[in-house]
Amino acid sequence: MLKDITLGQFFPGNTVVHRLDPRVKLVITIVYIAALFIAKGPLAYLLMFAALAACMILSRISIRAALRGLRPIFIIIVIMVILNIFFTKGEPLVQFWGITITKEGVFTAIFMAARLIMLIVGTFMLTYTTSPIALTDGIERMLNPLKKIRLPIHELAMMMSLTLRFIPTLIEETDKILNAQKARGANFETGGLIKRAKAILPIIIPLFISVFRRSDELAIAMECRCYHGGEGRTRMKTLKTAGRDYIALLCGALVLAAVITLVYI
Repeated sequence: MLKDITLGQFFPGNTVVHRLDPRVKLVITIVYIAALFIAKGPLAYLLMFAALAACMILSRISIRAALRGLRPIFIIIVIMVILNIFFTKGEPLVQFWGITITKEGVFTAIFMAARLIMLIVGTFMLTYTTSPIALTDGIERMLNPLKKIRLPIHELAMMMSLTLRFIPTLIEETDKILNAQKARGANFETGGLIKRAKAILPIIIPLFISVFRRSDELAIAMECRCYHGGEGRTRMKTLKTAGRDYIALLCGALVLAAVITLVYI
């Protein structure tokens, strides 16, 4: 289950999506999320699915890799679908044992599940196709105007990027500790809630120790490389927008406009 969490992973590649400016990808991701929450009706959701599928095809990210990240929240999706099916009022479709399934409940459950799945896969595409360094530079350049009010933009962008970068590492570390405790006879799947909570302690304590150790090693490595924040910092690769970036922004704007048109026509 832990290995199925793919948030923060980067799949190197040389596709047109990988070569896009990270600032453009951040803007497109925000536009995609906004369009997804605005979307209503089958046509709008079909358009959002087509846009996501096109991005996956262009980036050469396999469907298996994208859907693997959905496994940890599969239970949440199922619970949400059940609640919408059985507790949404409307035209009765099926009745049994005093339980009524409405037509509106079925449609709401389908659309909510589709929205959540596309939201997760769509946002994961940002980290799948953008390296942590590029993502840090993109966030910093987008928030650059806030430097005028003395906000530590570079430090904030660095922390956000490191957080995303170390999610897969911490998941791998947790999985190793979990397997080590199971090999010593630990049982995490039986017993009551209190017993399971106590069984987690042998995992949390070594994990915290590992996190502090890795943080200290990272801090020492940054100090050895004379890192002192964004002041006077230069970059080997300067972010520059190209024709493909403007085309991508145009496509994102067209998708958003099309969704708004479908909702309000």
